[in-house]
Amino acid sequence: MATAHPSLSNSLADTVGQFNGGFYKIDHRDTNALLSVTLQPNVPFYGQPGAMVAMSPEITLKGKFKFSFKKMLTGGEMAQSTFTGPGEVLLAPPIWGDIVPIQLDGQSQWNIGKGGYLAMSHGVVKETKSQGLGKAMFSGEGLFVHRVSGVGVIFVTSLGAIIQRQLRQGEQWIVDNGHLVAWNCSYSIERTGGGLMSGLHAGEGLVCRFTGPGTVFIQTRNPEALSEWITSHVSSSSN
Repeated sequence: MATAHPSLSNSLADTVGQFNGGFYKIDHRDTNALLSVTLQPNVPFYGQPGAMVAMSPEITLKGKFKFSFKKMLTGGEMAQSTFTGPGEVLLAPPIWGDIVPIQLDGQSQWNIGKGGYLAMSHGVVKETKSQGLGKAMFSGEGLFVHRVSGVGVIFVTSLGAIIQRQLRQGEQWIVDNGHLVAWNCSYSIERTGGGLMSGLHAGEGLVCRFTGPGTVFIQTRNPEALSEWITSHVSSSSN
């Protein structure tokens, strides 16, 4: 997963790998990515509800509903699809985009933004954590984000292609808040043009300033900008 400096990378080649109890392949990269997972007998694999494209008849699929008031109030996920081997399952995001695996070694923790989670292997722990009111209001990711840890592989998805940036100790990188996918380094919220936020004015070009060491994954398209573009074209065509 790591890249040499200059550490801005994006490979369109098929990605293959393995985890405890199975292996995976990601093809049709960039904007039409598809995740293929092959599981050994009795090995579970977890996915976002509705992500399944196809699966072997030997696969057992169960949906799990986890009720909590926190998730109900914050819009967090209360459902989970569990696939149990043996067999193959194909998964894809709901819109055109890429899929990238993040390897977890039991030592690192990652944050995954809204809409970024697709699937994960057994051994990965995914929790919903508060990122603080200030960051929630201005990062574009909401009050709660996914905090993942453990040992295994988690698969993140995007709108458009995914770009990975490795940050050295003390190195900084500024990302528009609508383009975040996943990160494992510290960050602050700023207005474009410099200076930490001094007022509660959303929509003034807010960005996230990340400080290394760590890694940041971004998406090349902004969901809110796409929504606005669609709305404007639908409105103009109906007039």
